[in-house]
Formats: sequence, structure tokens, C-alpha cells
Amino acid sequence: MINVSHLNKSFGDHQAVADLSFTIKPGEVLGLIGQNGAGKTTTFRMILDFIEADSGSITWDGQPISDEERRQIGFLPEERGLYQKESIEEQVLYLAALHGMDKQAAKEALTDWMNKLQVVGKVDDLVQTLSKGNAQKVQMILALIFKPRFIILDEPFSGLDPVNAGIFMDTIKELKKQGAMIIFSSHNMDNVTEISDHLVMLKQGRTVLQGNVQAIRESFGRTRLYVEAPDLTEADYSAMNGVERVQKQGVGYLLYLKDEAAGHTIFDQVTKNGYIPAFSQQPPTLAEIFKTEVMTHE
Repeated sequence: MINVSHLNKSFGDHQAVADLSFTIKPGEVLGLIGQNGAGKTTTFRMILDFIEADSGSITWDGQPISDEERRQIGFLPEERGLYQKESIEEQVLYLAALHGMDKQAAKEALTDWMNKLQVVGKVDDLVQTLSKGNAQKVQMILALIFKPRFIILDEPFSGLDPVNAGIFMDTIKELKKQGAMIIFSSHNMDNVTEISDHLVMLKQGRTVLQGNVQAIRESFGRTRLYVEAPDLTEADYSAMNGVERVQKQGVGYLLYLKDEAAGHTIFDQVTKNGYIPAFSQQPPTLAEIFKTEVMTHE
């Protein structure tokens, strides 16, 4: 288990991380979210011992992270760092050796990962010949080829099209099933919602929300109601008690409720003539919560 406890880091007068605490257990994914400059990358760098914390502790199974354990950490940095004039194989085999992998085992694993991540190219291709997406896949291979027990992914989906983002998502889910401890940052709240067990939301280095993703959403109440009722208009919905505002969405309407309890009476109203195609009452999306919390917490 990774435990971060009361971590603090300042650069001059700027406090980058303030009293940050969280744990990650084997088989868990933690999403670390926040605006640019919120302290996410600084947190990763402290865990990796690239920079030293001012105070607080970072432990692995109750002990400071040893050099041997650091060799079991896979890291995908936000700023990609491949050598453009070297081949895929040269870079991967070199890093794999640093993490204790046998050369032949690394070659075989590289072939497997090239197929799994659907890299377009051959192992002897120079990095400078790869597209941005394929170069990012190679960077992901560098982070994962030695089967790390703890994985840090800083904006792994940045710049990826939906298909390749889906490949990365499936890979993270598989690593989770295998028992890896994973922490990642992302500006895409849909990705965070889909694969995170827990999240920490930072603003200016301070934690503004923390906990189970669905529990956080539920704590804001089920105040989003999507309805498809062919006989009702936007004006009809706006006139209903408890409806704050109405937004057209596809063939239906999204109703923003003042209180989730209004859903009961609205259900009776929209179904009084019988069957309707859709009625779904949900809490706010993580993206909506993120915007609200970032704007309101100073």
C-alpha cells in the first residue's frame, strides 16, 4: 500500500502542495485532478523522489520507499521524453535493463506490448518517424514493460484520439485487475469517472474533494433528470415545481432540479398518460462538480 500523509511543498512564497494525504491499495486506481498548477505533477515528483517534500511522509507498506521499490514504479511523465534519433527497441531495452529485466525477456515483452497497444511501426523504427500518438504508446510501454507494482501516469490520455484513449483505458483496467497500484492525472472527467476507485481534487495545492467517485457524486444529490416524453415541451418542464432550468439534449430534455425529491412528483406528471421512452435521475457529472468546486473554493 502507498500512503501519502500530510505532504507539503513550497517554492519560495508559493505553496504548491498543502497537507495532502491519500492511500492507494493493490488493485486500486486513484484519480488526481485539478487545474493546471494545482500541484499534481509536484506530487508525482515528490513520490518519485525527484524533489524533496518540505514535510510529511510517503511510504510503501509502512516504510519509506527504498531504491529497490523505486525500480518497481512505472512512470509516464506529462512531458514526453523519447530520444528522437534512437529506435523504439534501443530505448525500451535500455530502460528495461535499468529495471532488472533480461534482454531476451524484454524483447519478447516489447513485441507483446507493440501488439497490445496497436503501435503502428516496427521495433527498429526511429522515434522521429512515429506519429505523436504512436510515440505516446511507446512512452507507455517504457512505463509498463517491466511489470511495475506501482504506476504513476501524468496526463496519459493527452492528445490521444478516442480509439487510442480507449486502448489506454483498457490497459489501465487490466493492470488494475492484476493488482497494480495506479495513480493518474487527467483533465478528462469522463476518464476519471470510468476508471477511478477514488479521487483527490486539488485547487492551488489544497484538497477540496476526496473519496469514492460515486459517493462524491451522490453527495451532491440526484439533481440531474433526463426525460424523453414526446408530448411535453420545454415550457411544460420549466413550469414544473422544483425545476431550476431546462436544457434540450438530443431527443429529450435535461432538467436541473433544485432538490432531488422533486423527481418523484415530476415522474408522476410525465408518466400520467403511460409509458415514456426515458426517465433517468442522476447526480451531477464529475465535470460539473469539478467546475463548481474550482470556482467556489478560494
